[in-house]
Order: sequence, then structure tokens, then C-alpha cells
Amino acid sequence: MKKIIIYTDGGSRGNPGKAAIGVVFLDENGSVIKKFGEYLGDGLTNNEAEYTAVHRAFKELLLMPEIKPGETELEIRSDSQLLVNQLSGKFKINQEHIRAFVVAIQRLMTQFTVVRFVAIPRERNKEADKLVNQALDAQMTG
Repeated sequence: MKKIIIYTDGGSRGNPGKAAIGVVFLDENGSVIKKFGEYLGDGLTNNEAEYTAVHRAFKELLLMPEIKPGETELEIRSDSQLLVNQLSGKFKINQEHIRAFVVAIQRLMTQFTVVRFVAIPRERNKEADKLVNQALDAQMTG
């Protein structure tokens, strides 16, 4: 069974404000398979960006020809404890628009053998955070 580790981050300057995501995919040996940052737009919250990062990570993973979902174990690492606890089913989801993100992510999760969400300290999520800030800076400088 193949294991993929995914670091995700989302951020918003202004909250709500201009938002972006960063995602880093690693193989089981810790080698980077792929990474990307993406500007999302204006008027989004940090939470919306965090959930969008996870959703886009799943979508991107499913486009990788070398990934066979039914034979792949995922570990998704995020510095958002709220996101990790909500997607793990430990915390209730009170906001309807966040519930829509969770439902969409859960649909994608069913394609994989095992999906684990792990809360990590912010300092262990530097690469994904850097991608968020690069996407935001690029947008702001034109």
C-alpha cells in the first residue's frame, strides 16, 4: 500500500479578505511529489481557505496518474486544529457553508483506503504556509 503525506494550509489577509492555499505532497519516504500555491480571491475567511486547501489537495491527487486511490493511504497534516477535529468527526460543524466543504471532502475521502487527519504545530507546516504567502504576494504585486 502506498502512503502519501499531504501538508495543507490556507490563509486570508483581512479575514475575510484576500485568500490563498498551499499544498505539499510527499511520498512515504518524505520526498516531495508535488506542491502548489493558489490564489483564491477576495472576501474569504481563513477557515474557508483551510477547507479549500484540503478539497483541492484531494482533487489534485486524483489527477495524478501514479496514484491509485483504492491502494493509497493518506495522512493530511494541517496546523488548523478546528479543521482536523471537524474532518475527523470530533467537533460539530455549526456553519452551513463549512458543512458543504466537509461533505464534499468526505465524498472524495471514500475513494481512498485510509485517510487520517493530523494536527501539527504551525512551525512544522512552513512549506505549505510559504506557498500561501507566495500566492498572496504575487496577487498583490500584480
